[in-house]
Formats: sequence, structure tokens, C-alpha cells
Amino acid sequence: MTIDRRQLIVDAATKSFSLFGYKATTMDQVAKLANVGKGTIYTFFKNKEELFDDIIKTMLHDMKEVAERAFNKQNSFRENANQVLFDLLEFRKSHQLTIKLFQEEREIGTQAAVEVVQRVETVIIHYMKGIIQEAIDRGEIEPCDPEITAFIMLKLYVALIFDWERSHKPLDKEEISKLFELYLFNGLSK
Repeated sequence: MTIDRRQLIVDAATKSFSLFGYKATTMDQVAKLANVGKGTIYTFFKNKEELFDDIIKTMLHDMKEVAERAFNKQNSFRENANQVLFDLLEFRKSHQLTIKLFQEEREIGTQAAVEVVQRVETVIIHYMKGIIQEAIDRGEIEPCDPEITAFIMLKLYVALIFDWERSHKPLDKEEISKLFELYLFNGLSK
């Protein structure tokens, strides 16, 4: 049985970044966790940044798969928008690496963490932009700028899921969905 040393290194690095964040992870830690010599890491990756980027690309790919599984062509735009955003944010909320990186971005402002947060948001906005454009093309929603609308939808979800929970009881999926309907689809006017 051959050991995939590259995968051992990636798994160890993912664990280290998830536990300690980008800034505090060292190649020595990764080597120790992977049970390989530090030089072995450099046969696969030039530096910590390249290793980190490889892990982030995999994470973003996983996020896209979550979005694609959440999308159902039989559902309305409203149902799909809610489900896709909810599933993506649940992924972000339950995925140890994203939790640590968002925390590091917020508390320390490490440039690598800031860039990952931006990449995650860009992936979500890009995916939602496509769903919004399709809904506009079908006449299901009013014409609008799909990118701005995707941004607003994402930020509303983030506010309801993460920001609200900082000082209030967490909202369940149905409450979030109702608020999403009220503020984005129905509006406050009678």
C-alpha cells in the first residue's frame, strides 16, 4: 500500500490552519502533523502560501458543489435563493477552516485570511448572480443588477445568521426565510 504523502501534507495543513489559523501555522507544524520531514513538503509545495492556496481551492470547489446540490430547477427563484444561501452559509458555519479564517480575518486582519473571506464571498455572489439572471430572463423577478442583488442577498443572510446571533437567540431556517421574503421579495410597504 503506497502512502500518498501529498495528501497527508494537505490533510495535516488543513488541520493546522483550522486549529491555529493562517498566521500561526508553520511548515514545521504541518510536517509534524503529517509525520514527514519538512523537506518532503517542499517537494510538493513551494511555500506555505501555495499549500494554503491548494487547500482553499478545494474548499471553494466543495462550496460550489453544496450550491449545486441545493439548487433545484423545479423550485421557484425564491425557494432556490433561500436554499442555496442557507446551505452555503451553513457550510461556512460548520466547516472548521472557514470558521477559523473568518475569525482570524475579523480579529487579526491577516491578509491571507482577508483574501480568503473575499474569495468565499466572490464565489457565493457569482453563483447567486447566475440564479438571479436566470430569474430575470424568465420574468420571475423584476429587472435588476444581478451582482448588486446577489451582494445584498448574501449580506442580509450573513446579518441574519451570524451578526444577529452575537447578541440574540439564533433564528431558525423558517424565521430567516420569512424575513428574507419580507425584506427582499414583498417589501415593507402595504
